[in-house]
Amino acid sequence: MTVTPRISINDGNLVVHGKTILTGVPDNIVLTPGSCVGLVAGTFIGATASDSKSHHVFSIGVLEGLQFMCCFRFKLWWMTQRMGTCGKDVPLETQFMLVESKEEDDPNAPTIYTVFLPLLEGQFRAVLQGNDKNEIEICLESGDNTVETNRGLYLVYMHAGTNPFEVINQAVKALEKHMQTFLHQEKKKLPSFLDWFGWCTWDAFYTDVTAEGVEEGLKSLSEGGTPPRFLIIDDGWQQIENKPKESDCVVQEGAQFASRLAGIKENAKFQKNGQNNEQILGLKHVVDEAKQHHNVKYVYVWHALAGYWGGVKPAAAGMEHYDTALAYPVQSPGVLGNQPDIVMDSLAVHGLGLVHPKKVFNFYNELHTYLASCGVDGVKVDVQNIIETLGAGHGGRVSLTRSYVHALEASIARNFPDNGCIACMCHNTDGIYSTKQTAVVRASDDFYPRDPASHTIHISSVAYNTLFLGEFMQPDWDMFHSLHPAAEYHAAARAIGGCAIYVSDKPGNHNFDLLKKLVLHDGSVLRAQLPGRPTRDCLFADPARDGIRSVAFFLVAYCTSCVFGHAALPTEFYFAACLRYGM
Repeated sequence: MTVTPRISINDGNLVVHGKTILTGVPDNIVLTPGSCVGLVAGTFIGATASDSKSHHVFSIGVLEGLQFMCCFRFKLWWMTQRMGTCGKDVPLETQFMLVESKEEDDPNAPTIYTVFLPLLEGQFRAVLQGNDKNEIEICLESGDNTVETNRGLYLVYMHAGTNPFEVINQAVKALEKHMQTFLHQEKKKLPSFLDWFGWCTWDAFYTDVTAEGVEEGLKSLSEGGTPPRFLIIDDGWQQIENKPKESDCVVQEGAQFASRLAGIKENAKFQKNGQNNEQILGLKHVVDEAKQHHNVKYVYVWHALAGYWGGVKPAAAGMEHYDTALAYPVQSPGVLGNQPDIVMDSLAVHGLGLVHPKKVFNFYNELHTYLASCGVDGVKVDVQNIIETLGAGHGGRVSLTRSYVHALEASIARNFPDNGCIACMCHNTDGIYSTKQTAVVRASDDFYPRDPASHTIHISSVAYNTLFLGEFMQPDWDMFHSLHPAAEYHAAARAIGGCAIYVSDKPGNHNFDLLKKLVLHDGSVLRAQLPGRPTRDCLFADPARDGIRSVAFFLVAYCTSCVFGHAALPTEFYFAACLRYGM
């Protein structure tokens, strides 16, 4: 049973159900009661300022001596977890924070869990951060110097109770009702590919993928007894401009990320000649071959939210009507204060070809209509957070992001009836609180096969990010290699993650003994009903960085008949598993 919280400011203290969470709350901080959901009522934190600006930082009080876990953007694209006990431990760009408060003098008193969710209000976005005085701050910004405000009443939502998982779930559902800008994941249609084993071309070929490579990869896995029924043709299939290297350019490394889309159809690597040397649509031929000769059920292709990494080439032949113009990204101070990114270094010099927001639906619709005519079932839409950096002149980051997200979802609804979309590089609340349809989200930074130190961080990041992201979309744990020192670790995580299971093996490089533990003979996979999440005892300890403990997950599965060991399981059951690698 969840305890009904009493959230108030008393004598300068923020008090939740009798427990002090923050001290020294400034006079300009205001609380607004939220709507009741079930047994719990939440509260919004607001703030006022003496002058209007496009960027504000408000202190909301001092946090000391309480354990917390938060999800923050360590780089522009992705979140990861951080644990701490005081305000200075709270990183820049914190988008989710869960605080645990215990009654030390009374072991029988219930532990209260309070979630803090920074929000979007109007054209502004809020995040949390700490400072050296152990104060928690709200950073509020529009991303456009002409979009200003001096106040916000609904900047952060607080929700509390005795069950942390219920608290998070109820908080997001309360916000769904209040904001009416997004839908909870329970109301979204999950695409069918999730229940089938897949193969992605990325780590097998990177951008050197070809039509022949796709055929070779599908054949190799099928002949080994684990036939892919789901295919992602990743980056490398599109027409992009060929940019000569500029000898006087300040940035050379990473300059490929400034390449721009030059056409909506496939490039020459995917062009095939038919009988009598007649030219036929290359991508359609590749998709037909995959479905007819390898029994692939679903084919997705990659594109960036802006078209390509560097956007769309202005005035490219056949794309003049998109009114594309060069724009130069401006990152928020919080992102710049964490980890720099080579993509942004490149785009800051070369610029990005931004399709006008009033024309972006036409762009997506024409692209997706063509893909659908080739038999493609959906898209992996990458590099999404770049849009937040381009809000100047377009009403700010929230307004521009919503224009793009709404246009994307409208086009997908029109062209891909199975809600065929995987959102990627999209861990900002500008987009998360704007999605009413997208049901699958990449939940962490990439699987890096050549970086041994990355694997534990990858798995733990997915697990902790899922506490937040899993309320909005089904987390995707990314591809992995079945023939790799960490393969069993990655496979076990995906087996309990409730996620899609797909690999990016090079043709001929497979561990079929491992894959057959995940993939049934018909190419389907067993998948938990809900996303795998850390168990309660792991919520405030970081297994990826403390070198002490394993990370434990729990999952929920539903079955009509199931025997686990010697015991018959009921229709709904919970299962916990511990994962440990490289420690």
